[in-house]
Amino acid sequence: MTYRLIIVDDEPLARTRLQRLLEDQSGFEVVAELESGQACLDWLESQSADAVLLDIQMPGLTGLETAARIQLLEKPPVVIFCTAYDEHALDAFGVKAIDYLLKPVRREDLQRSLSRASEWLQHNGNDATSEDAARSHLTARTHMGLQLIPIDDVFYFTADQKYVNVVHTEGETLIDDSLRQLEDEFGERFVRVHRSALVARNRIERLGSVEGSGHQVYLRGLRDGVSVSRRHLADVRRVMKSM
Repeated sequence: MTYRLIIVDDEPLARTRLQRLLEDQSGFEVVAELESGQACLDWLESQSADAVLLDIQMPGLTGLETAARIQLLEKPPVVIFCTAYDEHALDAFGVKAIDYLLKPVRREDLQRSLSRASEWLQHNGNDATSEDAARSHLTARTHMGLQLIPIDDVFYFTADQKYVNVVHTEGETLIDDSLRQLEDEFGERFVRVHRSALVARNRIERLGSVEGSGHQVYLRGLRDGVSVSRRHLADVRRVMKSM
């Protein structure tokens, strides 16, 4: 199946670059290139699209304002933001964007976003406003600014007082979410192994016993294991059998 995609950006060179990156992307056809948020909304009044690559900083309506109005449509397309500014990430996910790409957009990042969009459309049609939509990235404010952490890069979460520590491919980062919130949102991708830890199901490699400390689950890409409590041991074994 081929999905209809529109590009919305006030910079001609940015539109051309995205068009070029999309040339070898199967599954998506660019049906319009538009230079403003209002032009996007006007176009969607009479025609349909499955996905929108949307800039944020544009004259007139911003991308965030445009995305908010898109969500009011009967069958809104999924939104992927493409912008040079990372400070809008929290607001972007607040208007139901499924991904947030920083310019200059890299081919592999665009491929990942379109794959996520395709998967979403296959399972949800054009219902991009579903309350069950899970984020593709976590956001954290660090001393270096806003950090985006792809869910695909997460090994595990552990409770750390009022915060949650995220162990991911680039290191460790504290976020404001609670373990309960993360489990509710990403329960199909993570399993609770301890009252204070969730691990990525698709990274589980093996379960081992450790003398004097019960069991630990070992994850692909990490040397150290994560402790598994007796209460959650059966759940971990059940997940491993289903893999």
